[in-house]
Amino acid sequence: MRLCYIYHMNTAFDVLVIVLGSLLGIFLILSIIAVSLVLRLLKSLRQIATKGEQLVDSAEELGETLRRNAGAAGMLRMLLKFMATINAKGKKD
Repeated sequence: MRLCYIYHMNTAFDVLVIVLGSLLGIFLILSIIAVSLVLRLLKSLRQIATKGEQLVDSAEELGETLRRNAGAAGMLRMLLKFMATINAKGKKD
């Protein structure tokens, strides 16, 4: 009778090993797929961040250009108004 109990215990142990081994294999495959998808996502996010950084750099350059030329544009506008005033007074005489 004792032999029968040991045999059943080995069978239960074998079944447990097979079930746990199968689950571990499935988990390993799913983990590899998940890591692959996360790496793809990170690559896409890195590309988006790079493009966003380029966009911000372009906006900064545009802002600097406008700031530098704002004084020149104001001076040009004032000069043109002055010349128009002189021409208007010259035509009155």
